[in-house]
Amino acid sequence: MKLNPDTQYIREANLKEELISSYDAFPLSLPIIQNFTELLFHPNITYIIGENGMGKSTLLEGIAIALGFNPEGGTLNFNFSSYNSHSNLDHYLRLVKGVNRAKDSFFFRAETFYNVATNIEELDKEPLSGGKIIDSFGGKSLHEQSHGESFFAAFTERFQGNGLYILDEPEAALSPLRQLSMLSRINELINQGSQFIISTHSPIIMAYPNSKILQLTEDGMTEVSLEDTYHYSIMKQFFEDRDRLLHHLFE
Repeated sequence: MKLNPDTQYIREANLKEELISSYDAFPLSLPIIQNFTELLFHPNITYIIGENGMGKSTLLEGIAIALGFNPEGGTLNFNFSSYNSHSNLDHYLRLVKGVNRAKDSFFFRAETFYNVATNIEELDKEPLSGGKIIDSFGGKSLHEQSHGESFFAAFTERFQGNGLYILDEPEAALSPLRQLSMLSRINELINQGSQFIISTHSPIIMAYPNSKILQLTEDGMTEVSLEDTYHYSIMKQFFEDRDRLLHHLFE
């Protein structure tokens, strides 16, 4: 593990409050936006966590689109749309970038990775002189692998280091063992000069030691330790006193 401010490709995010006349409509109606404070990113990993409905995926999406990524994911070169359901939060975000520019980049969304895989196959039907896109994912069709295998191919094959990687619930198709393997891969990429912004529900994924965890609640955004996250507390309670917890759930 290392901490290298020189690889902090994105430093902070703020709201363009001068553009906001009302917070009544989505996404500005989200508690995280109504109580927005300056978001300072960690040079290694910034985790954005919270219960469903708190706006973590919307915030992550807004950051990614403001950086130039396709709403459904992929590299900065991906430009396709399977459906138009993203919010306009990116219009209200002001991002402060670091001095150096990432050499690699990827926006990974668990819920739309299938669409990215489909777009890769469509583009590879008429490959450019540089070769097929799927070769950078290990050469095997992502649709011919299990969901978890295709996810992991992106992390192990496509991510090259010196990169900015934005991941939305990457644990969705990964077993606990694969999540540990992913944490190891994240460490490798950080040591190769990468920065991550990750939205996750997994205490395993959010366990990277030298990082920042931002927990979203109805009151806004708070920096917490792993042990103080709702996710860790619930899992700890479940495994330490499972019978008692299940008794209360089932009575």
